[in-house]
Amino acid sequence: RLILNLWSLFLQSLYFSSKLINLLLLRGDGLLSLICHNHNMQKTRKNIRLKKYDYSQGGYYFVTICTQNREAILGNVVNGKMILNEFGKIVDEKINELKKYKNIDIDIYCVMPNHIHMIIILVGADPRVRPINDPRVRPNVLGSTQGSTPTVGEYVKRLKTLTTRIYIENVKMNRWPPFDKRLWQRNYYEHIIRNERELYAIRQYIIDNPKNWERDRNNPKNMPL
Repeated sequence: RLILNLWSLFLQSLYFSSKLINLLLLRGDGLLSLICHNHNMQKTRKNIRLKKYDYSQGGYYFVTICTQNREAILGNVVNGKMILNEFGKIVDEKINELKKYKNIDIDIYCVMPNHIHMIIILVGADPRVRPINDPRVRPNVLGSTQGSTPTVGEYVKRLKTLTTRIYIENVKMNRWPPFDKRLWQRNYYEHIIRNERELYAIRQYIIDNPKNWERDRNNPKNMPL
């Protein structure tokens, strides 16, 4: 009986360990923050998005995009302030240029040394509207135009494609350091914002990101060897 109990505990620990890969951590102040991981497991990549969720419907989305291997290619944090390098300034510019796409806007964003945090708004979104039925997702709200609205994934893909192309040009023309296979991590991480409280908390998290860099999980000094 003891052996059976131990075996059962072992199987449970394996199950919960696998779930930790893509978990959102709930901090003591109620702020949901995302951890960027660089895993090579195909299964992990397939399970990040919600299978039945329409990422083109109106909503507020907290998105994190990480560089490959979390290389600090966008600049450095000095005395709690983010100092963009040449490529970081290009990424910053392209984030603003992508606002011109129909039915999409950027509420707030922050370019960090090896990742980007942003809140993407798709048309028709109202953070005061609470989800119906499924607590994980926002309802489709009046005013969204699904035929013309890009998905969150399409927006992220455009940003990665544009900036990667520019970086490659500078590797050839200006001898920027080359990169191995890809510039950005293949996937990205998002959290669907469900109400105003989350919206304000995540906004503050993004604003405070540079001054909290020393404790940031994405800081290479804080990552396990």
